[in-house]
Amino acid sequence: MYLFPRQLLIKHFWTPKQQIDFLDIYHAIRKHSHPEILCYLEKSIPLISDAGLRWHMTELCTKIQRGTHPAIHDILALRECFSNHPLGMNQLHALQTKALSRAMLLTPYLPSFVLRHRLKTHTTVIHQLDKALAKLGINQLTAQEVKSACYLRGLNSTLIAEERCRTWLAEWLKISCSLKAELSLLLHNVVLLSINYIGTRR
Repeated sequence: MYLFPRQLLIKHFWTPKQQIDFLDIYHAIRKHSHPEILCYLEKSIPLISDAGLRWHMTELCTKIQRGTHPAIHDILALRECFSNHPLGMNQLHALQTKALSRAMLLTPYLPSFVLRHRLKTHTTVIHQLDKALAKLGINQLTAQEVKSACYLRGLNSTLIAEERCRTWLAEWLKISCSLKAELSLLLHNVVLLSINYIGTRR
């Protein structure tokens, strides 16, 4: 445990410095999957039948590639694409489920139908937590609780000031609470909303 605290000790036994260092290591694993996930989004564009939705997806991918943090309406405009074909949860390809599993810090070394089930379950839990958190109010959370909530949802909050974390979490909740059956969009939001947020690019 002394030699391998990240692997053998739970988070509560990490020192403050270890918490930052280890969370950075885990986020690096998530971040490594981001380009692959964005690549699959780009590949889905020709498969979108609606011309308006194709345009919105192209714009979103272009903004993210240019380093721009997308607006809430940029993401919500694409709900239909993530509810059914081509990006609904049941339409995701095996390699997509592996990349998304890495983004959620879930093991990708399982059959695709198991990965899909785990992603659905994990995303459903986050969606339910989001609804409860929206009712409670972000202002009721301590600074550490806010940072933990952001990290769970894909943001490396170890690098970011508390107020910016609260702003980001408010954006996340606004998107999440606008969704019903579009769990795939909430899952992809782990990447879309975090990848270019101020303070995360290094």
